[in-house]
Amino acid sequence: MTTGDRGGRRRFLRSFFASPRQVGAVLPTSRHTVRNTLSLAPLDRARRVVEIGAGTGVYTRGILDRIPSDARLLAFEIDTNLARGLEAGLPDPRLSVINDSATELARHLDGEAADLIVSAVPFTSLPSEVGSEILGVCRDVLAPDGAMLVLQYSPLVERKLRQTFDSVERRISVLNVPPAFLYACRTTADGAVLQG
Repeated sequence: MTTGDRGGRRRFLRSFFASPRQVGAVLPTSRHTVRNTLSLAPLDRARRVVEIGAGTGVYTRGILDRIPSDARLLAFEIDTNLARGLEAGLPDPRLSVINDSATELARHLDGEAADLIVSAVPFTSLPSEVGSEILGVCRDVLAPDGAMLVLQYSPLVERKLRQTFDSVERRISVLNVPPAFLYACRTTADGAVLQG
């Protein structure tokens, strides 16, 4: 484990203990689960990517490794300390760290559609109306051939995902603590355009 990894885990744990419902997990997502999640959509073709619930950047790093050099990544993190750590730790010109709620996503996209949205937001910990608002905003800003990838530690959000999106694919990542449910959500019924 590198010094940066240890520092990120300490920030993550401090944020979890300060606001467990907002952070939603005791440990950052495993690299194996990050790879499994990101394999659900072709990041190499995405030009506008949004990450919500960026935390310490485990998904952010994986996304930056896979997107083109001319792509743009907006990483939303509502926790100020985690957002600052992410910005300081990942100086990449494609990355904009936004310390704001995912409910404000459309405003930060300036009328553009997102080719891909990656979410580690703990929907089951949020008030139901906030979770519904975030999912609705994500659906509304998603490009017609885009996808929203969602990581959850409970299958309870699946019903809400199926009510919001036309197509929902599910995988389970058992090599994570705790095991994770991974979803690929699309607004087209067949989901054929952006299958990974």
